[in-house]
Amino acid sequence: MGISSYKVDGSEKVKLNSFPTDSKSDKVDKEEIIKKTEKNLKEMGILQERLYAEGKEGLLIVLQAIDAAGKDSTIKHVMSGVNPQGVDVVSFKSPNSEELSHDFLWRIVKALPARGKIGIFNRSHYEDVLVVQVHELNKNYKMASRVVDMDSKEFFKKRYKHIKNFEEYLYDNSYRVVKIFLNVSKEEQKKRFLERIDNQEKNWKFESGDLKERALWDEYHKVFEDMINKTAAKEAPWYVLPADQKWYTRYLVSEVIVRALRDIDPQYPEMPEEEKELLAQCRETLINE
Repeated sequence: MGISSYKVDGSEKVKLNSFPTDSKSDKVDKEEIIKKTEKNLKEMGILQERLYAEGKEGLLIVLQAIDAAGKDSTIKHVMSGVNPQGVDVVSFKSPNSEELSHDFLWRIVKALPARGKIGIFNRSHYEDVLVVQVHELNKNYKMASRVVDMDSKEFFKKRYKHIKNFEEYLYDNSYRVVKIFLNVSKEEQKKRFLERIDNQEKNWKFESGDLKERALWDEYHKVFEDMINKTAAKEAPWYVLPADQKWYTRYLVSEVIVRALRDIDPQYPEMPEEEKELLAQCRETLINE
């Protein structure tokens, strides 16, 4: 499968369980994939520098997944070759009291990268249709009755609409939005949870509440599937990437980002003639010191 096989652009509905969680179906060679990843990271660094210099478009990468799918490590490894000055990484937790007193996109808008930068959202505005929906937190929102006193299905239908419109708005304001869902298997999540418990250096990553969320695996996957189908668009596609093998996940994520940057095709700004002449004069001055 090429990267396009993992792409969901809203042209047709998809089933989450039809996407693989590992590399077996792609029949790839690990060493070859690692080499390709390294090549992608080098190209990403070059393209990101041009993106920053040009300053015309912003690239927003949204990472969503169930616990232990590898969001943090993916960001750490895939973005290792770029200039930190041109990248903003934001991790969204449960909204605090100030954030809850505003509209659900308020904290997202505040965190958007400037044009010319790459922004990475580790969790995002999609938390407000995922955790909120699974746990029916919307029923306890301090909002007008016309908003909360409605069927939950209708409530989240409106949220999906707002998110899709918001991402179209970003596209119309010179942003590219790429959304990545890390598709980890239940068996691999169990393995990673046990590793966090058994490895003292990883104890801090595990919370007992993680098991309560794991017990809701089927509910989460139903909502994930609905989220992808309701918000995928040509201008803001989803990529459902296998996440059981981190080396392969990192390659696919790097491929998605590099392709997005190629589509933007950023160029170094062309200097006006008068500035070129000034540069020549400055060069002459330095040589003749």
